[in-house]
Amino acid sequence: MPDKIYTISEITKELKALLEGSFPKIWVEGEISNYIHHSSGHRYFTLKDQGAQIRCVMWRWTGQHLFFEPRDGMKIRGSGQITVYEKSGQYQLVVTSIQPAGIGELELAFQELKRKLAEEGLFNQERKRPIPRFPAKIGVVTSPTGAAIRDILNITRRRAPWVEIILWPVPVQGEGAAERIAHAINRFNELDLVDFIIIGRGGGSLEDLWAFNEEIVARAVYASKLPVISAVGHEIDFTISDFVADLRAPTPSAAAEIAVPDGVELLARLNQNFVSLSESVFDRIERLSGRLTEVKGRYGLRKPLEIIVQRAQGLDETSRLLNIHLSHGMKSFRRESDSIFEKLEMVSPGGIMKRGYSYCRDEKGNTVKSFKQVAIDDKIDIILYDGGLQSRVTRIDPDILKKPKGKG
Repeated sequence: MPDKIYTISEITKELKALLEGSFPKIWVEGEISNYIHHSSGHRYFTLKDQGAQIRCVMWRWTGQHLFFEPRDGMKIRGSGQITVYEKSGQYQLVVTSIQPAGIGELELAFQELKRKLAEEGLFNQERKRPIPRFPAKIGVVTSPTGAAIRDILNITRRRAPWVEIILWPVPVQGEGAAERIAHAINRFNELDLVDFIIIGRGGGSLEDLWAFNEEIVARAVYASKLPVISAVGHEIDFTISDFVADLRAPTPSAAAEIAVPDGVELLARLNQNFVSLSESVFDRIERLSGRLTEVKGRYGLRKPLEIIVQRAQGLDETSRLLNIHLSHGMKSFRRESDSIFEKLEMVSPGGIMKRGYSYCRDEKGNTVKSFKQVAIDDKIDIILYDGGLQSRVTRIDPDILKKPKGKG
């Protein structure tokens, strides 16, 4: 009899422990086939090469961070852990990250992410901010051993030695580089140590520069409150971070040239401005001195008291003439006023009644304007200039105004 007889579950668990213990985390490269993006959000596919294949699964919470959508026939590199799916007894790779493996796939992923971020507005020109012209401190996110930081330091020391460079060292390629770059950008913003940030690295292949094409870096640049200069690779290289950044520099050296003013040029300009200002000031002093000499020779400054006396006499004469004109004016105004008042008096109700006119009121106090307002035996008041009469209507004659005066 055998020493031990295993159940299917037992042997599967033994193999699972053996495999997962031997391969805690691995990278594999192969071509995708049988790709399924399930409605649950999980992704299932097979990676194969010429001699073998392995089943793969990427869980929804991992896949939501992909910067491109895999498809059948695409060659990729996947990182993950070997596990055994006990129900079917098959081993599989649980994928935690994916990178395109070929240049064609990298370019495809680059274009897909570029289109996606452009549609979201991350590249919009109107949101880009100016880079401060005279910084005191500049943050640099790059490798501490690369050519980029050496170039930036050399150019800054030559052009503006008073500017302080604060380096946040990060890997600029390989696994985890994008996350480290994004973290450095976020920390510079939180600490508020610098005036703006330069991110970048020297030249390399598309794969070497890929960390600056990752979505996590693009979103960190977009969210930065500090202006960002992207300086990745050579002049012909373009990365996603270049499009999102406030300013793209073709190289790290060019970024340093843009970032700081030229101290020698500033000093020369300052000297030129000083000379120009000095010449302008001396010229103005000379012109004002000539005017002062001219003014000193004028009659008014040689005999000021005589001029004051003459001005006082002129003031007295002006005052006398003013009083004469005012007196004449007042008399003329008074005559015109009296004439106006006389005319007003003549046409006033009192003036008219003085000339023999009167008016009538009925018993209710209403002014009688027409013979139609009264009847025979009505009492009426006749108002005169100096009093009134009470009368009774004995006759109404509508035609009295047509008869000659004195005839009833």
